This record gives sequence, structure tokens and C-alpha cells, in this order.
Amino acid sequence: MRCASRTRQTALATAAAVLLCCCGCTGPVEYVRNGFKVGPNYGPPPASVAEHWIDASDIRARAGEDLSRWWTVFNDATLNRLVAMAYGQNLSLREAGFRVLQARAQRGIAVGELFPQQQDASGGYSREARTKNTAFFSPAKQFFDQWNMGFSLAWELDFWGRFRRAVAAADAQLDASVEDYDEVLVTLLGDVAANYVQIRTLQERIRLLRHNVEIQRWVLNLFQQRLRGGFRATKLDVDQAISTVEQTEAGIPELQISLRQATNRLCILMGMPPADLANLIGEDRIPAAPAEVVIGIPAELLRRRPDVRRAERLAAAQAEQIGIAETDLYPAISINGTLGYQARNFSELFSGKSLNGNFGPSFQWNLLNYGRISNNVRLQDAWFQELVVTYQLKVLTANEEAENGIVTFLRAKQRELHLAKSADAATDAVNTMLLQYTAGKAEADFNRYALIEQNRVQQQDLLAQSRGEIAQGLIQVYRALGGGWEVRLEGGPAMPAEPPSPPKISEERSPLPGALRIPPVLPAPAKNGPNPARP
Repeated sequence: MRCASRTRQTALATAAAVLLCCCGCTGPVEYVRNGFKVGPNYGPPPASVAEHWIDASDIRARAGEDLSRWWTVFNDATLNRLVAMAYGQNLSLREAGFRVLQARAQRGIAVGELFPQQQDASGGYSREARTKNTAFFSPAKQFFDQWNMGFSLAWELDFWGRFRRAVAAADAQLDASVEDYDEVLVTLLGDVAANYVQIRTLQERIRLLRHNVEIQRWVLNLFQQRLRGGFRATKLDVDQAISTVEQTEAGIPELQISLRQATNRLCILMGMPPADLANLIGEDRIPAAPAEVVIGIPAELLRRRPDVRRAERLAAAQAEQIGIAETDLYPAISINGTLGYQARNFSELFSGKSLNGNFGPSFQWNLLNYGRISNNVRLQDAWFQELVVTYQLKVLTANEEAENGIVTFLRAKQRELHLAKSADAATDAVNTMLLQYTAGKAEADFNRYALIEQNRVQQQDLLAQSRGEIAQGLIQVYRALGGGWEVRLEGGPAMPAEPPSPPKISEERSPLPGALRIPPVLPAPAKNGPNPARP
């Protein structure tokens, strides 16, 4: 009998082994090579990266590594303080931080599945009664106590790697959540700097318009006085001068709207309700960008940009799901056991006679699944392939964004040089026309003056925008390169010990006591360095 029983057990084991090889997707050799896990092992997918930047030969673009505090290249104490405040107060960054904590807890749950999945302790007491009105009534007591206490355990062994792959997937998800935090941080640093530059640019444009309005009002007063005094002036000249003044002044409220919106956005980035930031940022020049930009090489995007690394980690997490789905093709092998005590009297509960229990292995195998399991494996694999393509597209997009930032920074500098010459020439032309008017020369034509004045206002406004565009281009470069997240490893940007006093630009304003006095015409900003019209 024992020999027959052993023969049947051997036959069943052989049949089970053959069935495993036929039903599973992973062969025995691959199973061992994968670390006794079914399903494919993950490897980083390839991604196309340019060998060099398009403008790598430009002397203003140089290789470098340290981009952790890129905003400090502007040498602007107010910007440094705003960055530090945003890092400590931004709510989107806090959201990302809590997502990291969630992923860390999820990993802890996955690790717990490696150990017995079910451990239950139970106990109870009941007062029971037996009926006497049955044929099987025994002369024992009708009323009695019942005490019980027990412990049960169920442990599904990780024979096929289901739980180990779940831990690996949780590890990748945790890495992805950290990269998500870094991505939010990079975006935050870029948004704070971009909004700050926009505010300074709008302040400069408003200041220019206000100064031009003063000049145009001086010209208007000149023609009004000449018209009243009978000098060479007509009502048409006066009306055209009024139109020029009002047209220039109408641009100020529009810029003030944009300024308020940029200020409100900056408040949200710093985790505070919209407020007047005049006491914090004051008025100052547009941040001056350095002559060079640090760009490194395109391949560094793969290790520096958090969104690229996050996309790769999400693909790694999904790769483990393929093996997890494949484990359903194999039997789940478990060890189950119970241990308990049961007695009528509590004093006898823990005696040897009250002991009962069982212990032994078991398995559960979903044989007739009608293709559901194999199709789930295909589904998980298709999701993985999608995430691989997403990762590769993210790399290409990162390359594009960096190239856009580089070309914006380099070409905006060239544009600034031409606009500065144009603004200089327009200012000289206006000065010449005003000298002709004050001298009463016949060749002075107001229509020509009006066109030259409008062109000067436009050129000065474009020049201010171009200087802001240079700074915005540099910000775009460092944002596209993924710089700034490294400050997290250093505890964040340092907050200045004392907040800097809000900077204030004093404008050159000279009195105009005489009607024929030449007004303080605003010079065009210098091609390099601060505006000479500013003290």
C-alpha cells in the first residue's frame, strides 16, 4: 500500500511539473536566470539623444556641471529671497512631498506581503444550554461554559516571484514619486524666476511710458502756448499732440493689469494669498543675464531632468507588473495552520487535553481561466510598451525645450543690440526735432515729429521686452536642463539673514519752468550694463 501511494505521489508530481512547463510563459532556464521569478526582468529602454547642441559652437555656450543654484547668476538679492520663500511655502511642492510619503507607505505594504499574509488570533467565551426534549439528551449538565482561544496562519510562498516583483515595482514607484517632487521643484524655481523677470520687465515698460508721457505733455503745452500767442502753430498740431499723449498714456493701464496678474501669480507660487508686494520687491532693473550660458551635453538630460527619470521609473514599475500577472498561470503554494484551545472551564483552557490544531501545505490553481490570465499578461505588456514610448518621447521633448531656450537666449542678445541702436537713433531724432521747434525753424514738421516720437516709444518698449526676453531665455535653458532640484539635497535655498530693502529706481525729473525749454528727453538704454537714465 505504501509503495502504491508513493508511486501515485511521484506520478502526480511529474504531471504537475510537465503541466507547469506547458502552461507557463517562462521556461526553467529563464526562471532560474531571473532569480527564481517568472516573467521578464526589466532593463532601461533606449532613448535617442542628440550628440551635441545645435549652437554648441557658439562661444557664449559653454560646458558645465553645476546648475543647482542657477538663479544666482542674475546676482539679484530679491530674486534669491523669493526663491527661498517659495521653496519653504509653495503648496504644490508640499503636495508632491506627501505623494512621496504615500509611495513610501505603499512600499512598506508590498514588503509585508513577503511574510505570512494572514495571522489571526481569536478567542471567546459563551454560556451554552442544551435542550432536554430530544432523544439524544445526555444526563450531563444542561447549562455549561465554553472557552476558546486560537491562532491561525496562512502564508503563500513567493515561489514564482509575485511578491518580490511587487516590492520592485513599489521601489520604482517610490523613485518616480521622488522624481515627481524634483520635477515640481524645477518647475517652481523656473516659474518664480520667470514671473519675477516679467514683473521687472513690466515695471520698466510702465516707467518708460510714463516718462514719454511727460515729454509729450511738454510738447503739447508748447503748441498750446504757441497757438494762444499766435506763433507758428495750428489747432491741428495741438489735436495731434493730444492724440499722441493719450495714445501713449492708454498703454499704461494695460501694462498695469499684466503687472498685477504677474504679482498675483508670484504670490500663489509663494503659498500666500494675492497681495501687494511693493514692500517686498519694490522696483528695480530687469535682471541682467550673464554673457555665457552653461549647457553641458544633451546626454546629461537623461540623468538631470526629473521628468525624464520619472518616466523611466514608471516604465520600470510597469515592467514588474508583467511578471506579477504571469504568476497567475502557476499554482499558488501556501502553508496553512491553526492552533487552538477549547474547554468548558477557564482553568482547563491551556491544558494539553484542550489543544487542537492542524498544519500543512496547500495549493490553488486557476486552470480554466478562459484566456483571462494570458490576456492580462498581454495587457500589462502593452501598458509597459506605452510607457517606454512615453519615456522616449519625453527625452525628445526635453531636447527640444533645451534647444528652444538656448536659441532664445543667444538670439535675443543679438536682437537687443539692434534695438538699442534703433532706440538711440530714435531718441536723437526726437531731440533734433525738439531743438528745431524751440528754435522756431521752418523745417520743423509736427507730423514728422509725431511719427518719430511714436517710433521712439515703440523702440524703447521693444528694447525693454528684449532684455526681459534674454533673461526669460536663460531661465528656459536652465529649466529645460533640469537644474535646481539638487538644492533639495542641501536643505533648500538659503534664506537671507535680513530681507533686502525694496529697491527703488529714482527717475530723472527736471522742472520745466519755461515753455520753450527743451524737455529731459530719455536717452536710449545702454547696450551693456544698467540704463544710463537711472542713477
